[in-house]
Amino acid sequence: MPTIEIYTQPWCPYCARAIHLLTSKGVEFHEINAPHGSHEREESARRSGGRTSVPQIFIDGRHIGGCDDLLALDRAGKLDPLLQP
Repeated sequence: MPTIEIYTQPWCPYCARAIHLLTSKGVEFHEINAPHGSHEREESARRSGGRTSVPQIFIDGRHIGGCDDLLALDRAGKLDPLLQP
C-alpha cells in the first residue's frame, strides 16, 4: 500500500470530506493534526510549496494538493491508480 499522509485540523469540513473519500477507498492513511500556528502546519506548508490551507495530502511523498484536488483526481479516474500497491 502507498504511504498516505493528510494534514488536517479540527472542525474542517474539507478535511472531513477528504478523509471520507480516502476511507471509502479502503486505504490506510496517517492523519497529522496541523492547527494554525503549529509546527505541523509549518511542515505542511513547506512540503506543499507554500500552501497554508488544510487539508494537504501526500501519497508516497508526492504532493496531491487539498480536498478539491483529491476529488478532481478521483473524478478523472486518476486517484485509484495512485492508491494501488
